[in-house]
Order: sequence, then structure tokens, then C-alpha cells
Amino acid sequence: PDLLPTCNGEITTMSFLQDVVDILLQYVVKSFDRSTKVIDFHYPNELLQEYNWELADQPQTLEEILSNCRTTLKYAIKTGHPRYFNQLSTGLDMVGLAADWLTSAANTNMFTYEIAPVFVLLEYVTLRKMREMVGWPGGCGDGIFSPGGAISNMYAMLIARFKMFPEVKEKGMAAIPRLVAFTSEHSHFSVKKGAAALGIGTDSVILIRCDERGKMIPSDLERRIVEAKQKGFVPFLVSATAGTTVYGAFDPLIAIADICKKYKIWMHVDGAWGGGLLMSRKHKWKLNGIERANSVTWNPHKMMGVPLQCSALLVREEGLMQSCNQMHASYLFQQDKHYDLSYDTGDKALQCGRHVDVFKLWLMWRAKGTTGFEAQIDKCLELAEYLYNKIKNREGYEMVFDGKPQHTNVCFWYIPPSLRGMEDNEERTSRLNKVAPVIKARMMEYGTTMVSYQPLGDKVNFFRMVISNPAATHQDIDFLIDEIERLGQDL
Repeated sequence: PDLLPTCNGEITTMSFLQDVVDILLQYVVKSFDRSTKVIDFHYPNELLQEYNWELADQPQTLEEILSNCRTTLKYAIKTGHPRYFNQLSTGLDMVGLAADWLTSAANTNMFTYEIAPVFVLLEYVTLRKMREMVGWPGGCGDGIFSPGGAISNMYAMLIARFKMFPEVKEKGMAAIPRLVAFTSEHSHFSVKKGAAALGIGTDSVILIRCDERGKMIPSDLERRIVEAKQKGFVPFLVSATAGTTVYGAFDPLIAIADICKKYKIWMHVDGAWGGGLLMSRKHKWKLNGIERANSVTWNPHKMMGVPLQCSALLVREEGLMQSCNQMHASYLFQQDKHYDLSYDTGDKALQCGRHVDVFKLWLMWRAKGTTGFEAQIDKCLELAEYLYNKIKNREGYEMVFDGKPQHTNVCFWYIPPSLRGMEDNEERTSRLNKVAPVIKARMMEYGTTMVSYQPLGDKVNFFRMVISNPAATHQDIDFLIDEIERLGQDL
């Protein structure tokens, strides 16, 4: 194509990018229009056959490229749509979007001040502010933006292991005793994934029992720690969860911190989903005790609505990440540069290439202020309570656990009319198990809304409604209930 850097490519480039922006702006406006579908659903083989997606030797025209852009957005899920409730990360923030465009245009890497001066400084400022909100004095400590909560949790395991056995960095797992980590049975699968990746092994992750609301039971944690030590294993990390994926439960952090202190174990808090509540004066008590953690995962791309991806790992002890991960590559981290080398943060990351994730969060924070984030989060929690109050005594609904939700997760079964009079037996259970998947499939085919479902333990498929989209309103909650009833009454 005749775009820059082609000679005299300025006019074609401006015109092409203007067309792309027009396509994007139409999509953005459509995303908030309730009369449009959340999704124009096609099965994979249909989509593959309907268009030619193959890569060819010869270039396409710019018209065809623009057509590809339109097609891609046509079948994209409108994650900013007020009725999209499927994931923990929803919504479309205009300032965050602008920041993302700017970051892509700057197209730089986060490893040195030399090539990302402003971004490196903003990461420093923003992480310090987040650590202050966690409650560490003066925002002391360290941190990094990572590709997501799973990687942030893995960083925490890596650093906790290094703190206890620094020799593992050079000598590997063979040089140290058998390690064990502890996390609740409702915790995110990334703790096991991290253990597998780091060579600790998934069998070394001990799952602690939860109460009926999904909170870790501290007495069971202590019992399992003592048991592991008696077997000769070395407990090195407890990962508590602030906002579990399914129930939105907050583990009792103060009791867990006491146990970690008693047995000298690294305390990590996975606040990927619940960390945003630190922004809210009304709700941050749910994370009481987080200031005693050694490390914290917090994903602004979830509850705070920052565009994907934006996940932070915060570490209380400064310098530990650097010692754990640095490799002193002399072609990047020269020691004789003419500026303060502490701003060359790349060597404390596992990645070499690292995307600029901080700018979206920083710019949104500037645009909203802490109070703006607080209002947004409080509104989402209020909507979840509205939904809970609406269905807790409504005919055809059963709550998965008693009591109002602590986060925006509302877990419930829809019971179609045909099952309402039935006694609770195997046949009813197996029929109920099929209800949510069928309603979900119909939702997607109609394209009206999306909400997730899953089984958990001995509980068959139930809906897990989560609200993190600032565009959602009471009417959208009402719509969702009507839609579930419309699509499920014949089951």
C-alpha cells in the first residue's frame, strides 16, 4: 500500500487512518446502544467458511483492508455493551481507549528509561499510589505491571521462593527442600498453574477448605500447615483471595496474616478481582488486613474498568524483585549511563519485551480522580445488591449461597416452571444442570445479553452474574431477569 513510510505517503495515510477511526467510532457508539446486539453469533465453521481469512502472497487493496476491519468488529463481542455481563472485565472507558491508542502510536518497550521515559516514571508514580492504598507506609515497596493476574500471582510465588531460598535462582529446585503452597479451594486456578510453571508441581499446592460463603477457613489452614511441616515439607507461601472468581468471597485476611506471621510464611493476596474495592471508602473494609501481606495482585482491568490488559503485582519489600529476576544484560542495562539507573526497571521483570499498561490506568485516574473510581465501583456493588434483592424471594429462583453478596458476584439457579413442584432428587438435579447452558446458548443466538454459568463442587450449573460495567443500569438488570425467564420458561 501507498502508506507511510512510502515517499509522499502522507495524504493516503491520513485518509486511511481517518477511515479506520470512523469504523472505530461507529463501533464505540454502537457498543452503548441497547437496541444493538451484544453479539452477532456464528459457529466457528460458519465464520471460517463465510469469509476468506487466508494469508496470500499478493497484497490486498486498502479498501479490502478496511473491509477486514469492519468484518472483524461486526463479529466481535461488544464488551462495552451495557448488557454484557459475561466476564470480570467489562465496559469501555473513553479515556482508557484514548490512552491505548496513544500507547500504540508511541510503540515503545517498558524496559529502560532511555526508550520509555514518561511511561517508566508513570509506572513508578502509579505503583507507589497503589501501594499507599494497600496501606504500606508511604507507599514503600516495589511492583510491576504484568500481562494479567495469573502472571502476577506467578511472580509472587517466584519472589516468595527466592526470599526463602535465594540459591534456587542459580541451582534450581534440586538444591532446595520440597516446597508447599496453600490457597483456598475457591481460589483462582493460576496458583496451581504457577506452581506447575515454576517446577514446584501442582501436587504441592494444598487447597484449604472454605465456608459456605466461599471464604478460607483459617483453622483448616493452620492444621494443614502443621501437617505439611510434620511430613518434612517446607511451607513457603499462602495465597489468600480478595474476591474469588465465582462467589466473590473475601478471605479473612487478618486471621490469615496472624498464621503466616506465626509460621514465617510469605503472605500473598490475590486481589485481582477484589482489589478495586480499595478505592471505595464504603467497601474497603472487606480487605482489612491486606496491609500485612508481603505481596498483592490487583487488576485494574477488572473492577476499575481499565482496558485490557492492566494487572499489577505489588511487593512490600523493595529490591527483592530485582535480586530475584535480574540478569544484567549488558546490551540493555549498561551500568555507565548518564541518568539514574534505578529507573531502568526492565531487569526486575520476567519478560524482556513488556507492553505499556500503566498509561491507560494513569490517564483514567487523572480524568476521574479516586472519587470517580469510587463512584463507579459503588454503583456496580449497588446494582449487584439490587439484583440480589430482586431475585432472592422471586418465584423460580434459588440462591447458591445465603446472604447478600460481598462483591458484585450474584450466584443463582433459575428453576423453570416444569421443575418447580418436583422433589429434590437425581432427576431434578440432572435436569437443572442443563438449564443454564441452554439459556446461555439462546442468549448468544439472540445476541441480547451474556452472563456466565458454571458448576462448583457438588453444585450443578448455576448463573454467575458479575457487574463491573459502569454503563449498566437498573433497567439492564431488569432486562436480564426478563430475558432469563423468556428464554427458559419452556425448559
